[in-house]
Amino acid sequence: MKLFRKNMDPRCAYCRRGQQINEREVACLKRGVVPMEHHCRAFQYDPLKRVPPRPAALDTEKLKEADFSL
Repeated sequence: MKLFRKNMDPRCAYCRRGQQINEREVACLKRGVVPMEHHCRAFQYDPLKRVPPRPAALDTEKLKEADFSL
C-alpha cells in the first residue's frame, strides 16, 4: 500500500485548506465548519495530514522453531 496514491478519495480531513477542530469537524477556508468526510472542488491533498492505517501485528503464537530453519 502506497502512502501517496494518485487516486486518493477527497476528504476535508486531509485537505490543505482545512484545519481539524475536533474529532468530527474541520474548519475549511472555503466552506467554513464542515464534517471530516466532506469534500469540495477546491480539495488539495496534504499527505502530512493523513494518518495511514497501522500495520498488521505479527501473530507469534502460531510460529514454530522449524519456520525459521533452512
